[in-house]
Amino acid sequence: IRMGQMSVAQLEAALDVVERRDDNAAGRVIGNDEAIDALEQQVNHDVIRLIRRGPMATDLRVILAALRVASDIERIGDLAANIAKRSMALNLSPPLPHTRGLDALGRIAARQVRDVLDAYAARDGEAALRVRANDAELDKVFTGLFRELLTYMMEDARAITPCTHLLFMAKNLERIGDHATNIAENVWFLVHGEELMPPRDKRDESSTTVV
Repeated sequence: IRMGQMSVAQLEAALDVVERRDDNAAGRVIGNDEAIDALEQQVNHDVIRLIRRGPMATDLRVILAALRVASDIERIGDLAANIAKRSMALNLSPPLPHTRGLDALGRIAARQVRDVLDAYAARDGEAALRVRANDAELDKVFTGLFRELLTYMMEDARAITPCTHLLFMAKNLERIGDHATNIAENVWFLVHGEELMPPRDKRDESSTTVV
């Protein structure tokens, strides 16, 4: 949970440096990723220590879910750091209005991570299912921003480089939503001991977008 809280703080800080075009703050976000990595290593160490004690079947479920969740949180931290890195490259070009769309997408992703961490802490399978279902909203917003950026690039060749950075940053946010969904599915497994779930609604249409 502490890892997760740090990853959300990293994500929100990365969105803030994009908005403020602050290279120094972006550097701090990148550097802070090491603390999340260290916590993942601590979780792995704790898991090894617990397995040596010969845990019961229910304990193994807790352990397996914790390993999976920690891995997803570590990736969320990495993606937040990548957004901060891209922001430094983006700052070499004049400001673009599309950063507002990126911020809106990021706020949805951050909300998803916060909600799924609450579900994990409360062992609330139904809340986890709601997070899983809400990923469709994030996909829809991502697809809209993807189309908008492609159109802008076609209209103005000077915007190709900064818009490409924004596209990568938007994809990072979409992937953060996917990791929140993975955590939600592991919460369901933790609570119910079941991994089979119905297909979820996916609305990322960027791979088939034609401008």
